Amino acid sequence: MKMKEPVTCNPSTYTSPKAITLSVGILFAPSITFRLNGNYWNNNQKYSGEYTISKEGEDLILHSSSQTQIVPDHFTLIPENEETADFDLLNVMIGINFHWQRTEDQKFKGTLKIIDEGKHLTAINILPLEDYLLSVISSEMSATSSLELLKAHAVISRSWLIAQKIKSEKLTDAYHSCIQDEQQYIRWYDREDHEHFDVCADDHCQRYQGISKAYMPFVRQAIEATRGEILVYDGEICDARFSKCCGGVTEYFENTWEPVAHPYLTKVVDSATRSSVPDLSQEENAREWILSTPDDVFCNTRDKAVLSNVLNDYDQETQDFFRWQVSYTPSELSALIKSRIGIDFGDILSIDPVERGASGRIIRLRIQGSKRSMTIGKELVIRKAFSTSHLYSSAFIVETEKNTSGAITRFTLRGAGWGHGVGLCQIGAAVMSAQGYDYQEILSHYFPGTQLQKIENEIINHEI
Repeated sequence: MKMKEPVTCNPSTYTSPKAITLSVGILFAPSITFRLNGNYWNNNQKYSGEYTISKEGEDLILHSSSQTQIVPDHFTLIPENEETADFDLLNVMIGINFHWQRTEDQKFKGTLKIIDEGKHLTAINILPLEDYLLSVISSEMSATSSLELLKAHAVISRSWLIAQKIKSEKLTDAYHSCIQDEQQYIRWYDREDHEHFDVCADDHCQRYQGISKAYMPFVRQAIEATRGEILVYDGEICDARFSKCCGGVTEYFENTWEPVAHPYLTKVVDSATRSSVPDLSQEENAREWILSTPDDVFCNTRDKAVLSNVLNDYDQETQDFFRWQVSYTPSELSALIKSRIGIDFGDILSIDPVERGASGRIIRLRIQGSKRSMTIGKELVIRKAFSTSHLYSSAFIVETEKNTSGAITRFTLRGAGWGHGVGLCQIGAAVMSAQGYDYQEILSHYFPGTQLQKIENEIINHEI
């Protein structure tokens, strides 16, 4: 399971991480309040202190305690001293549409840019890649996580981000992520949904919640220890994905996102002793697996010490992530699906998996109602349809209760895992780290066939 030591990449292929600058969409609101801690400049005008910017008529208006002025639609504030200056964004929404959704104030380094996107204003942070990673690995997980786990996450977050920037250059107007007609609604969500910045700051991309937690010693040590390291497969930077808990088996990339096969994002049994499981794409095998609680997989843990190291405070509110269940009456479920994905099925008569993936996650699901019958997918659409936020995963079976006349009175979903299940399983990786595996072994387990490579001091031929 041990990886080889990282080697230096071909300089004609990759770029130095120091040369990569990211734009991160953080806050989306009709008005944005921020506090500049230090001097910032826009053209020849200096700004410092607290401001609120809002759209009034056709103009963007900047308010402070001492002035009001019209500013450009793309208003950029550059720090005078990048080492000492930072800014706070107030009332940032995190966990958007998930069950841990809440607001908090966050602190950032780098440049602040505010743009008018029509429906709302958007606050964008522009900063170097390695500075971004300092926040990401302490936002996705607890900043007190073990060093080896943080190092593994630094590598995959760096790899994912660079892969997304390369991918964005290749996207064309012909790219489609939704197939919808009277018979089906199939959609997947990815970073191409962002037009005016590289990535967002929430679970849709990678969590990026400012610098407050990034100063923990292990976080900085993990970034320095892996500086410039990326995962590569067959000469290409890996689109390295991760989720909270795979439920025992990881999923294929193409079953969650676009129909492109990445051999390193494949079926992995999350175990050191169990080499295989039954074919979970088959309904009976999936049912037996989901109703079981195998204790020989890494991510089946209730170890509070391990979980407190990998999960942020609000993530620890989720207790039953390895196996879980939710229950609805038919009327509750009908109203929920209509509100969440905009399809009115009428009375729900049956829910039937059409296609499952390698982890038992449902890719396509047939819903039969009194008004219409339709197949929905992929996994995130299914998770949205069956929860007021997002269902823990699409790896579930459906059980029904009926009254004496045979009418369905309740649907119960019994499920496995937390998240899409592709790539690294964060809780499984935390357990591996606690058991003494190093970051190279963790990466080799979840991304089979990949190599670690280092990018440094290169000349850019392919600009990112």
